[in-house]
Amino acid sequence: MSNALLFEPYQLGDLTLSNRVVMAPLTRNRAADGLVPGPNAAEYYAQRASAGLIIAEATQVSEQAQGYQDTPGIYSDAQVAGWRKVTDAVHEKGGKIFVQLWHTGRISHVSVQPGNRAPVAPSAVAADAKTFVDGGFQQVSEPRALELSEIPDVIDSFRSAAANAIRAGFDGVEIHAANGYLIDQFSKDGANKRDDDYGGSIQNRARFLLEVMQAVIGEIGPNRTGIRISPVTPANGISDSDPQKLFDYIVAELDKLSPVYLHVIEGATGGPRDVAPFDYAALRKLFRSTYIANNGYDRELADKALADGAADLISFGAPYVANPDLVARLEAGAALAVPDRDTLYGGGAKGYTDYPTMSGTV
Repeated sequence: MSNALLFEPYQLGDLTLSNRVVMAPLTRNRAADGLVPGPNAAEYYAQRASAGLIIAEATQVSEQAQGYQDTPGIYSDAQVAGWRKVTDAVHEKGGKIFVQLWHTGRISHVSVQPGNRAPVAPSAVAADAKTFVDGGFQQVSEPRALELSEIPDVIDSFRSAAANAIRAGFDGVEIHAANGYLIDQFSKDGANKRDDDYGGSIQNRARFLLEVMQAVIGEIGPNRTGIRISPVTPANGISDSDPQKLFDYIVAELDKLSPVYLHVIEGATGGPRDVAPFDYAALRKLFRSTYIANNGYDRELADKALADGAADLISFGAPYVANPDLVARLEAGAALAVPDRDTLYGGGAKGYTDYPTMSGTV
C-alpha cells in the first residue's frame, strides 16, 4: 500500500529538505566552452528544483580528472562563476543542491588529458570500457600508475574543489567513489594491483577514499559532505573479489567521519538490482547518518524502502531526464515521460530543457 513518506520533509544535517526525493547526478556533456556549465544549465536544474535534494552532475576536480568531452569542472574561477548561476537559480526556486566531485582515473582518453598524456590510475591496468569523446564513444586509453608522490596532490584537488563548490553556492558536495572511477579503482582489487600503502589489503585499498573524505570534511565540514558508492556494479570494467568485506570496512570507517549521507547504488548501475549477492542492510546498520538508496526505484519500491527503514531518501536518475516535475508525477501516480536517447549527451536545449511538465508547460 502506498504511503506519503516519500513526500514528507526530511532533515539532512543543517538542511530541511521539502521531500525525500533526490535527483541523482546525470552526465549530460553540455559544458563545452572552458568546461563551464552550459548556457542552459541553470534552467535545467531550476526546472527540477522540486526535488528534496539535487545532486548536480559529476564535475571534475582538476584538468587531469576529466574523462569525457564537455563535462564541467570546478577548478577555475570561470567554472565557479558558471556554477553560481546554477545554484542561484535552484535556490530561487526553493531547492537544495549538492555537486558531485569526480576524478575519472583510467576511464579517460588522451584527447581530453592535459598535453594528450595517458590517464592516471592506481595501477597500469586498462579498463574494458568506453568514454564519450569527439562526439562518440571510444575505447578508453591505456593508463599509467600514479606515483606515490603524486597521490597527495590528487587528494588535495578534491579538497580544493570542495572549497570552490561552497564558493559557487552549493549546499554541499558528494564525493564520487562509485562506478569504476578513480576512487573506486583504488578500492577494488580488479583495478588496484599496487604493493605500497595504497594497495594489497582492504585497509590499504580503502586508504585513498578515506583520505579524500578526511580532506574534504576538514575543508567544508561533515554536514556538507556526502559520498556515493557502488559495491557490486560492473560499470566501467570494475570488479572486486570480496565486495561485502570491502564495503563493510569502508562504511564502518566512513561512519567514524560522520559525513551527512551515504548514497548507495544497489546492484548494477542502470541495470539489474540483483546483479550480484550483497547485503545492503548491513551497510545501513553500519552507517548512523542518512542512507540514500539508488537504482531502479519506482514509487512502490521507494515506499517500501522508506516504510521498512531500509533507506531515508531515495534517488532517481534516468527518470529526471524527461520528467522535470518528477516529484509531482510520483505523487499523482502519473505516467513518466520517456527520454530521447539521441539527445542525452551533448547538444543544446533540445532533449535538455524542453521536456514539458504534466500540465504541458516547459
